Amino acid sequence: MNGVLLIDKPEGFTSFDVIAVVRKLTGQRKTGHTGTLDPNATGVLPVLLGSATKAQDIIPNHDKSYTARFKLGLTTDTLDIWGSQTSQAESKVTKVEIEQLLPRFSGEIKQIPPMYSAIKKDGQRLYDLARKGVEVERDARTVTVYKLSLTAFDEEAQEGTIEVTCSKGTYIRTIIDDLGRALGTGAVMTALRRTFACGFSIDECITLDKLKDLAQNGEVSSIARPVESLFSGYAGLAVSDAQAKRFSNGGALDISRTALKSGGAAEGELFRVKNKNGVFLGLGKVESGLLKIFKLFPGA
Repeated sequence: MNGVLLIDKPEGFTSFDVIAVVRKLTGQRKTGHTGTLDPNATGVLPVLLGSATKAQDIIPNHDKSYTARFKLGLTTDTLDIWGSQTSQAESKVTKVEIEQLLPRFSGEIKQIPPMYSAIKKDGQRLYDLARKGVEVERDARTVTVYKLSLTAFDEEAQEGTIEVTCSKGTYIRTIIDDLGRALGTGAVMTALRRTFACGFSIDECITLDKLKDLAQNGEVSSIARPVESLFSGYAGLAVSDAQAKRFSNGGALDISRTALKSGGAAEGELFRVKNKNGVFLGLGKVESGLLKIFKLFPGA
């Protein structure tokens, strides 16, 4: 089976736990996912099957959206409620005070990754070092927060909810921790749900229980998204039978002999190449008047 299963990852499962369940239910050994979610997080987890795994490193849309809950007046070593408490303070912050600070954490910003993260430092995962009680210096990384809004805040409980749309590599825990530092109270994330990833929304996802039901009825293939859906942001290009054969065998195509001959194809631009019946063959890249193979997806 080739394609993409959109799973609503449950709390308490690692991303690899989800992969293991999918492998068992589909019988497809060649699987992967498009971005790890922490065990306590839930939400959109696209699972790649078969030839779709070849797309893992070239998916164009890595922007993500999250709904996160937080509590002021606490800090932990993991920056979330599941870590060991490191401080506690009285907090009497108002909703207006939080909203006034949010622009500071929007747009292109610098973030220092948390110690409890999968980033490597000198060949070692930061979380492995953190579990040994070792803290190392981390370089700040540039990320982009496209949208950051406070959607709810209980001033009595000092708990609230934010919605974030951001670039790849953004840590929501760090945004909340930085917000708590700016407020002078400390803050921890108490829940995280990914609502959008790789161009797919939470409304398109199914639970693992639903997947089990579909597998029992032999209907999993009916809900698998085509590999091509991962590249919906690229324009499509239909080619003739002869060109499709040449392209599938690794040959470049002369742009002047395709629908791109009238212009509009920029150097380096990628296209979804399909045969005249609409079957997706792979991605082609414009180079010096030719459409060269960027990645083939046989059987997709």
